[in-house]
Amino acid sequence: MNLTPEFLEELRSRISVSEVVGRRVQLQKHGREHKGLCPFHNEKSPSFTVVDDKNFYHCFGCGAHGDVITFVMETEGLAFPEAVERLAAQAGLEVPKPTVEDRQRAEQAKTLGGVVEAACAWYQQNLASADGAGARAYLTQRGLRSKTIANFRIGYAPARRGALLSALRQQGFETQLLVDAGLLKQAENGDGLYDYFRDRVMFPITDRTGRVIAFGGRILGDGQPKYLNSPDNPLFHKGRVLYGLAQARDAARKANRVVVCEGYMDVIALYQAGIAEAVAPLGTALTEEQIQVLWRLAAEPVICFDGDTAGNRAAVRASARALPMLKPGHSLRFTSLPEGQDPDDFISRNGVEAMQARLRDATAFVDFLWSQEYASAPVDTPERMADFHMRLRSRIKGIADGGVRAAYQDVIEGRIQAERDLARGQRRGGNDRFSGPRRSGDRGQKGVFGKAIGDPSIKQAVERRLSSAAQALLLKVILNHPGLIDEFGEALGYTVLSDQNLDKLRQEILDIAGQDPDLDSDGLKARLAERGHRHISGILSSGHDLKAVAFANPSAPFDKARTGLADLLSNVRVSELDDRLTEVGVNLAETLDEDDWARFLLFKQQEMQVRSQIDD
Repeated sequence: MNLTPEFLEELRSRISVSEVVGRRVQLQKHGREHKGLCPFHNEKSPSFTVVDDKNFYHCFGCGAHGDVITFVMETEGLAFPEAVERLAAQAGLEVPKPTVEDRQRAEQAKTLGGVVEAACAWYQQNLASADGAGARAYLTQRGLRSKTIANFRIGYAPARRGALLSALRQQGFETQLLVDAGLLKQAENGDGLYDYFRDRVMFPITDRTGRVIAFGGRILGDGQPKYLNSPDNPLFHKGRVLYGLAQARDAARKANRVVVCEGYMDVIALYQAGIAEAVAPLGTALTEEQIQVLWRLAAEPVICFDGDTAGNRAAVRASARALPMLKPGHSLRFTSLPEGQDPDDFISRNGVEAMQARLRDATAFVDFLWSQEYASAPVDTPERMADFHMRLRSRIKGIADGGVRAAYQDVIEGRIQAERDLARGQRRGGNDRFSGPRRSGDRGQKGVFGKAIGDPSIKQAVERRLSSAAQALLLKVILNHPGLIDEFGEALGYTVLSDQNLDKLRQEILDIAGQDPDLDSDGLKARLAERGHRHISGILSSGHDLKAVAFANPSAPFDKARTGLADLLSNVRVSELDDRLTEVGVNLAETLDEDDWARFLLFKQQEMQVRSQIDD
């Protein structure tokens, strides 16, 4: 049996230490570690620790230490080859048979490592030379500090055709070795060899231990391709490697988080901003192997790709790869940046804390899946709604783990039912257009509407269902008193206006307020005008049949405006509860079902509570 370092590393990456140890030892998770009673000596207090992302176990009592292979050898009395065979069977790997080629390949990998390391050092020297002036200017313009450049070992490949070949030949490396390492390439016209990387800023790609195995080069100027990676070779397989992993490992363990961004500069920008737990795939979609590596760093990696079409597509592809792999406690979360911005742009404009907030508030996988399918095709007719539901159910069937699949089915079916309930209520309310799904929520949460002293003028002017004039009045209050959004934003988010144009404006107002909560009335109107809402003057002068309602005017006292808005929203709430009471009452008359009776009493109680708030 000839076991290459690459095979053993692949085996260790596929089977976590805690998974194997957990079959013999009852482990409790503590942060990034697992702890339990040592199986190698008698103890009453747990001193045995397992660290998955570093692939070892250690007992602080007896000193036992090793990796997953060592543990199987020690606990099952197996020799090294036997332990490897057993673990390989569990991981679905075929143990390589001893061949002359295998031995040659193992030796070659060691030698390739030497030549790639020599190339890295030479690129670093060139960055500091006169030839590297343009590359240094580029890095300075991107805001990189000297310490960051040194930590990531960034260098420069000169434009001269055979510069690297000449330099490494002088160090005793054979030409074929440079070809095998992906550092030289045969000219297409057969006219000899040339340096694979020329006139590029060089980003060394390392394995998780920090050993250089390949390069990525960013061209200076307008040539193509903009970024170029080393070709796959015996030392490097880009689908298994994550850029920045060596720098991110310790930080990810401390933060209990790993951030996945798009490229080299994104990783470096986050690192320099203090978010060192960042990694990136190498110009390709996130692979299954990379997802497994990420899960060894954190249970829910955060996908943070650029805010453009390509970034959105990359996030969708990552979700498609990960969905079948989901398992209890392991998932992905997603966040997006504003259109046209990468992490460096976002941090420069908004600060590090704003980026941290985006990462903390990242969207759960199930929410991303729902939004992704909803945005993929129109959902504005019953047939299209049914297709949307069918697509969701079909996607969920692809989850391999039965427990996770069942949990997703519960969540999705619950949301589908909630959207049906909401759509029925809107149609009864006189809304002729089909209303697509919106995120479900508890509209009756304590404090959403507040308990306000009723304004007689609004009680007389507003019918049980809001007329178009009353809907315009609601927006008029907000436009003239945007400070109310802080208290009533959640209620406004759940309120659906039957006038399509007014409802779109409601959504825009909430979106702008979410980005800049300190805007005054003039600032809010200006931002709306920038987004194309140039006719809001019609709304501000609307409500001719409600002239007596003074709380909506700019001069109205804040407390009076607050009371009027609370009453408006409470009327919306009462109409919704009435719709639900009607629906449940019909069902109750037909079925005499105990569950329908319980629902009827619940909605009746809620209606009485809301009406009491209006009448107080």
